[in-house]
Amino acid sequence: MRKFGRTGWKVSEIGFGGWAIGGDGFGNSYGATDDEVSKAALRRALELGVNLIDTADIYGHGHSEALIGEVLRDWAGTQPIVVTKGGVNFYRRDDTLEQDWTPLAIAHAVQQSLMRLRRETLDLFLLMNPPVEELERMRVWQTLEALQRGGKIAQYGVSVAEPQDGVWLLENDAPVAAIEVAYSLFYQGATTDLLPLARRKKVAVLAREPLANGFLAGAHGANAVFPEGDIRALLPPEYVRAMAETADRLRFLSDGAGRTPAQAALRFVLDDPAVASVVVGAKTPAQVEENIAAVSAPSITEAERRQVLEVFSE
Repeated sequence: MRKFGRTGWKVSEIGFGGWAIGGDGFGNSYGATDDEVSKAALRRALELGVNLIDTADIYGHGHSEALIGEVLRDWAGTQPIVVTKGGVNFYRRDDTLEQDWTPLAIAHAVQQSLMRLRRETLDLFLLMNPPVEELERMRVWQTLEALQRGGKIAQYGVSVAEPQDGVWLLENDAPVAAIEVAYSLFYQGATTDLLPLARRKKVAVLAREPLANGFLAGAHGANAVFPEGDIRALLPPEYVRAMAETADRLRFLSDGAGRTPAQAALRFVLDDPAVASVVVGAKTPAQVEENIAAVSAPSITEAERRQVLEVFSE
């Protein structure tokens, strides 16, 4: 468990990421899923002590939230902290997507998430990748404060598109309890300024996409082809090849080191004390078990970190 900024919460080092279990019905997830297997994966995470679940209303257009709500309704143990995100309006009749940060849209998103998650209050609501110019407008903060006063959300923050957006938030003393940012072996931009600043400001950091769309788990080769409905099907072949080949050059972090490739990638992020929890997706109980075992895997050594730098300097 780690402290979650200044909220007083303590959260599991590994959080359950709900992106994948949203399914592939809208082309923005990680391939086909089986709802019963998805629910079994979430139950297994709860059994093993995970107390933070991260999702978003856009994941499966509400399907991820609905599955989580169903599992938590029947969960007899301590209820976990649930993080959800909003700001992409998928409720339009023409099925188009657009960012919408108006008070009405945010309030509607919160209410719909509450219904799907079967909760009276959202533990943590994050604006999902808003542009900085939108964050400069007071009304977005006023809307969130009003929802907090009304008991609809307990805490709020921002899931940022880029680390520098998080730096802007912190430098301008935005009233956020948490910032979520992409952080992995492939994408270490948060380490330069955002993570040290967040630690000084006592703002919790959630690290998302630690497996870099699954490539760091070692499951996809240079010629991998992804089915329709999988977000990776949109990646250019040369990008897939580069990701797979770089992941292969990082195999020294797992081969003979007491870690699987996925655990090595997770351990790399976990070793940063500024990270409150690493949000990692899982579609099966076996994936959950492998992810959680990263907590007890050997830390990345300084010598290994120097080798990582050499890989990316080639």
